[in-house]
Amino acid sequence: MRPLQDLFRPADYPDLLVGLAAPDDAAVWRLDEHRALVVTTDFFTPVVDDAYDYGAIAAANALSDLYAMGARPILALNVAAVPPDLPVELIGEILRGGAEKVREAGAVLAGGHTVQDKEPKVGLVAVGLADPDQLMTKAGARPGDLLILTKPLGTGVTTTALKRGAVDPQHLAQAVQWMSRLNAEASNLAVLHGVHGATDITGYGLLGHASEMAEASGVSLRFHLRAVPLLAGAETYVRGAFIAGGSADNRHFFAPRVRFEESIDEYARMLLFDAQTSGGLLLCLPPDAAASFLEQARAEAVAAWVVGGVEPGEGIDVDLADAEARPADSRGCVYLAG
Repeated sequence: MRPLQDLFRPADYPDLLVGLAAPDDAAVWRLDEHRALVVTTDFFTPVVDDAYDYGAIAAANALSDLYAMGARPILALNVAAVPPDLPVELIGEILRGGAEKVREAGAVLAGGHTVQDKEPKVGLVAVGLADPDQLMTKAGARPGDLLILTKPLGTGVTTTALKRGAVDPQHLAQAVQWMSRLNAEASNLAVLHGVHGATDITGYGLLGHASEMAEASGVSLRFHLRAVPLLAGAETYVRGAFIAGGSADNRHFFAPRVRFEESIDEYARMLLFDAQTSGGLLLCLPPDAAASFLEQARAEAVAAWVVGGVEPGEGIDVDLADAEARPADSRGCVYLAG
């Protein structure tokens, strides 16, 4: 987009609250004093073999950008590329999975566009509404905030193990559950409790998206390795070298911004760069608000882990501090020993 930056100058579009300046999870257009339109799109190739699950995960992933901005989904359009020889029944199951996830989000699927391609690619254009005064952005983190993560890491190594025929079916089932899970409840709680900053954890991995947040907010983020939740089997798969190409790219690009405690091994470091599909939200809340957020999250069985904090400075630090909070709804997650 950089060669086009002079065509659309932010000053010429005062109602475009997010989109042309600092990058974020979705574009935001102010409709009036109390309403803003939040718009995003995302699609990708299959991460699982089951057609219905693929469609549901792709939809949840696209809707996640709305939740990361504090928006309520209202409308979605299909975006799909399908091979001409793919059975119609499979295409129908993919689209059904996505449609039912949109309905679960309280939105309506109102059409879309399909082209032929050699490999399936499915996702959504997703539209939501938010209060302009309650927008969650990457630029809101403040020193003293706690960092809260709402889904475990490890979908990248798990789905890579699937592609290589080496995944444990129970591990895969757990990964599918989390990838299919909407970030709606966590987003609603974050808005309710006055979140300072937020993003969702997807293709750039935890440390990649955290680096974007640190840069946008002008702060440093510190993560406690032993507090970061993992899918069961994730550590086994990373030690088996089931590393997606995107995860390796994440490490190459973002590693210069990250300072690891020396005793943290290479496998643990790689998991923090693991490219996620439909991951959780990374939220920044002041301590008092974080305490009330976590109390309500436990009461409503919304998964949430305190994984670190926000400090003055720049970049990312990762240390070996112990886990702080275990959520009520952890679904068999595990923690790194370091």
